[in-house]
Amino acid sequence: MFHQAIALDPRPSFEDAPLELAVIIPTFNEAANVEKLLGLLDQALTGIVWEAIFVDDDSGDGTAELIRAIGRTNIRVRVLQRLGRRGLSSAVIEGMMATSAPVLAVIDADLQHDETILPRLYAAVRDGADLAVGSRYVGDGGVGEWDAKRHAASRGATMLAQRLLKTDLSDPMSGFFVISREALQASLPRLSGGGFKILLDIAASAPEPLKVAELPYVFRTRTAGTSKLDLMVTAEYLKLVADKAVGHIVPIRLILFMLVGGLGVGVHLGVLGGMLLSGLVSFTLAQAAAVWTSMTFNFALNNIFTYSDRRLRGSRFVTGLFSFYAVCLVGAAANVGVGTWIHGTNHSWWVAGVAGALIGSVWNFAASSVITWRK
Repeated sequence: MFHQAIALDPRPSFEDAPLELAVIIPTFNEAANVEKLLGLLDQALTGIVWEAIFVDDDSGDGTAELIRAIGRTNIRVRVLQRLGRRGLSSAVIEGMMATSAPVLAVIDADLQHDETILPRLYAAVRDGADLAVGSRYVGDGGVGEWDAKRHAASRGATMLAQRLLKTDLSDPMSGFFVISREALQASLPRLSGGGFKILLDIAASAPEPLKVAELPYVFRTRTAGTSKLDLMVTAEYLKLVADKAVGHIVPIRLILFMLVGGLGVGVHLGVLGGMLLSGLVSFTLAQAAAVWTSMTFNFALNNIFTYSDRRLRGSRFVTGLFSFYAVCLVGAAANVGVGTWIHGTNHSWWVAGVAGALIGSVWNFAASSVITWRK
């Protein structure tokens, strides 16, 4: 086994040299790549005292169990297994906070990053840079075998991200970088911690422009496991961009909650109108059905997008749905009460209606954050 070979490694160990570098590796169903990646890191990081911290989001393929078995005979290797939560950015942050290393590296477990440039990235930070990035868009770097559509999407996302940054980065979407502990600590209070683009989050959260070094590398093709790139990755990226652009003014969750609520109004009116046009039910019954349908719609959409990092699954989805119903009923009562009171003070009907709706929406957002999607 690979971990038995590592135990015999003659290089300086933790007993006679201080820890210099921690390599943070977020994983989800990457058991097929773990041992090969560790072998490549062992070859690349000769002469550096390093440790590997895998942060596993409770993989179903035995990833955490494999890493734990390796770690029993190789003290360089640790696993932080997370239960009930997922997300690359938050996994990287937790891994970084779980080590005492002064320099922190981030690399994917899928073998698509070129680990051979890690020593040079580390040396750049050790010698004074705040951040050293493996970039696909400088020098001889490249995206490998990507098709034109994916390449164009990546470049578009990169240009959008660059507009948010004080720091000049050619590849802010890179998931392959090394950062000093001091630079991380400076960004921590402002980190969003959501989504999959942790480098963008760190750079956009830095209080001052970072001193950056960039080294080219060519993105490899995955040979084992499955890609995590899907619609949710795109949605989380857009949420992160919005949060960094306006999150200091209005919480991005509140914006998303209101947008979902607006769609819910459309669903409500569609159900109400359709049932009334059928001529089979009374207005009261149609209105009740429309309210129930729109609340269910709002809950499902908020669970996917607004609270993706706290998404409810299984039995928690059901209990969360009923708690959301309860929250919204209180919000509806507040809506009616406030609207009636304002209308009674000789304000126009539309002012009373808007005020009631705003009060109800703010209540629904605040209460559901604490009750339905509590941390």
